[in-house]
Amino acid sequence: MAASSELQLDHLPSDPLLHVLSYLSFRDLVHCSYASKRLNELSKHNPLWKRHCCKHWLLTDADRLQRGLSWYGLFKHYYSDLGRYIQYYMVLKKAWEKLKSFLQQRCPRMIVSLKDGATEGELDDIEAQIRCKLPDDYRCSYRIHNGQKLVIPGLMGSMSLSNHYRSEVLLDVETAAGGFQHRKGMRRSLPLTFCFHTGLSQYVALEDAEGRKKGESFYPCPDQTAQDPSAIDMFITGSSFLDWFSTYVNNVVTGEYPIIKDQIFRYTHEKGCVATTGDITVSVSTSFLPELSSVHPPHFFFTYRIRIEMSRSASPDAACQLDSRYWKITTSDGNVEEVQGPGVVGEFPVMTPGKVHEYASCTTFSTPSEFMEGHYTFHRLANKEEVFQVAIPRFHMVCPPYREPESRTQKASTSHTTPNDNDGEDDDDDHDRGRFGGLRGINISALEGSRCPKFT
Repeated sequence: MAASSELQLDHLPSDPLLHVLSYLSFRDLVHCSYASKRLNELSKHNPLWKRHCCKHWLLTDADRLQRGLSWYGLFKHYYSDLGRYIQYYMVLKKAWEKLKSFLQQRCPRMIVSLKDGATEGELDDIEAQIRCKLPDDYRCSYRIHNGQKLVIPGLMGSMSLSNHYRSEVLLDVETAAGGFQHRKGMRRSLPLTFCFHTGLSQYVALEDAEGRKKGESFYPCPDQTAQDPSAIDMFITGSSFLDWFSTYVNNVVTGEYPIIKDQIFRYTHEKGCVATTGDITVSVSTSFLPELSSVHPPHFFFTYRIRIEMSRSASPDAACQLDSRYWKITTSDGNVEEVQGPGVVGEFPVMTPGKVHEYASCTTFSTPSEFMEGHYTFHRLANKEEVFQVAIPRFHMVCPPYREPESRTQKASTSHTTPNDNDGEDDDDDHDRGRFGGLRGINISALEGSRCPKFT
């Protein structure tokens, strides 16, 4: 009788089997370990788990040697502690490491303000305290770093104008829990950041409630035209904690947000927003200030930072002085306004080869988006009769997407939000609950006092 041609797994050499196993996810690798004694032995092969340790936990050979474990044992150790966060950990850990590496070189004092990660037990205690579940991506980040100390400057960005300053601290989870919102209009919202100077906080929605979607981050913006104090508009800043934090870190480490005097300024630079006229280059970055803005009434506050630079290779005879500015402003409803005036923010900068002049100004609009463009008029220092114009590139100012309170949209018989889940809580208006229970939002008098000269 002919010899049996049936393929026996136990008779196959190890190398091709290990090669096949190297393509499996860690979950499939575990499943294979239950299939047979042979696969159980091969599935624990150290190089297989080194790949998963590096991929999911960002571990190195030095980490393994420090622990004194095999790669398989090291993966099990981390999974037993952080397994519930495996879909978020790698992205958030990389974001934190990139941010710290960048700050170590540019703003080292911010590194000192970071707190060590919270434990699982501490996060569980917070959930019990607020009687609400924390999102897993939020928990994962706080296992890495539990926010920062209450210091200035804040990790989550600053903004400074002549009469206004904002710097947002990333709150530790214990402080955040003290500001957890129960009041109508802000139910089930947990503060992420806080600014000592303005009282401004960004929040994360822990549940679908009052038009908010679970996991969204937002700035609350009280409706100034409503008699109901629970009518709160929202400027949306992220669809989830992971989206909110990783986007912010990317803007910092890529240089999108400039570092000015050891602080992160949340200006954004539109690609292509640069214009060169002769030896002079003008570039513009912009920022939206939610704490000085409102949806009702429509009042959107922006600041813009302009950089004017003369090429180092320019001739000394090219030295010149700025005399005036001209702006053409177009709002999203099609209105066009033209403005001109002497100098910029009261200055008449002199430009010489290699010199850079930067200034910031601000403006308000009744529409959520608009664009500006224009030119500066200069004269040569060597010949005052030689007058010329330098183009200012078109730049857009767009506020973040916003959502009106559900009560307003229901009255208007239209909805821009998800249906509200009635959680059965009382409509208490306990302004004293929590450290930030009474939202110190904007008000009309504050808005009037914060206006600045337009288009300077």
